[in-house]
Amino acid sequence: MERLSRQAQAQGSCQRMLLPVVHSCMPPASRGPRPLCVVTPSRAHVAVAQQRQPSLTTLPPSVHLSTTGTMLSPDVVLSHVLEPVSQDVVTMNGNLRSVVGNRHPMLMAAAEQIFSAGGKKLRPVIVFLVARATAQSMGHLDINERHRRLAEITEMIHTASLVHDDVLDECDTRRGKETINSMYGTRVAVLAGDFLFAQSSWFLANLDNLEVIKLISQVIADFANGEISQASRLFDTTLTLEQYMEKSFYKTASLIAASCRSASVFSDSPVELKEAMYAYGKHLGLAFQIVDDILDFTQTAEQLGKPQGQDLSSGNLTAPTIFALQNPLVSEQLLAIIDSEFVEEGSLQQALKLVQQSGGIDASRQLARQEADSALACLANLADSPSKRSLQLMVDYVLHRIY
Repeated sequence: MERLSRQAQAQGSCQRMLLPVVHSCMPPASRGPRPLCVVTPSRAHVAVAQQRQPSLTTLPPSVHLSTTGTMLSPDVVLSHVLEPVSQDVVTMNGNLRSVVGNRHPMLMAAAEQIFSAGGKKLRPVIVFLVARATAQSMGHLDINERHRRLAEITEMIHTASLVHDDVLDECDTRRGKETINSMYGTRVAVLAGDFLFAQSSWFLANLDNLEVIKLISQVIADFANGEISQASRLFDTTLTLEQYMEKSFYKTASLIAASCRSASVFSDSPVELKEAMYAYGKHLGLAFQIVDDILDFTQTAEQLGKPQGQDLSSGNLTAPTIFALQNPLVSEQLLAIIDSEFVEEGSLQQALKLVQQSGGIDASRQLARQEADSALACLANLADSPSKRSLQLMVDYVLHRIY
């Protein structure tokens, strides 16, 4: 109970409320000290978010403006994020390609496709940044091999989940490239994902740290919980924002939060710093998922590397749609379209337009901003360093993609 209390205190100390949102941080009964945060919007939150037009002034201008005053692209912002750990990422990429070995030619080909299919590898980047920032805070000169292996484990688990997601969602492309499912069939895709989960579990066991083993093992269970939750609520227009945030935690934020805390563990951090890093990863992960869900409405198929509105068309209702359904000007029409499961030609495009007109995108931007500010507040006790500044910049990069 004492540990739960300390976790709750650390959680509260790194949250800044810029919007009238009610947070409920409840540790699931079966999980010990890990908080599950859900967000419930007040009516004022919805009203403010729908009326207020997002502005670039909500983001730190020094981060996003060049010396000539022009807006920096997300890729340029990300390049600054990567600076302290760029060599770490290069080394990790080489190690990932050797994970499979030469025993299974088809699995080798699948792994090459998986690890070369684009992607920015943000999760291991975050692990390296937290590792370096906490190591410096604790007086260490460099990160250790367990930090490096943790980053590889994090990327393997994430990649395995994507391979399985593509099977469940019957996706033909990801990041503009063919999926393993479309290239080699369901059987190979499932086995490839299983292999990566198994290999990551073996590496995890060899880290020989029970706290980290428990943290990362729970993530794999969370993926399943998130998928089951999503599959059981397809086309369910009664889905609440609280339920959406819970699912987003399981599917996205859980891995980032657990890997951030684990990186802090390997830096010999005190419990307060470990809890702050967990909370940073959780809030960053939630902001990241909300932003991804916004982009599904606002970017083209070419930008997304998949069809626009794919989540909505498959019945996966996300923050923009949930907010839109609260707007009486569009809710009745949008509800009817979703209930029809988009059987009529052009109905998906009509639904996308209604969501954009309703203020649902703007409300979701504000929700992402709120989570991002909570993440930034969790970095307060880290010593200043290039890695800490990159962790701050990572938050801005996540938000920058929707402005």
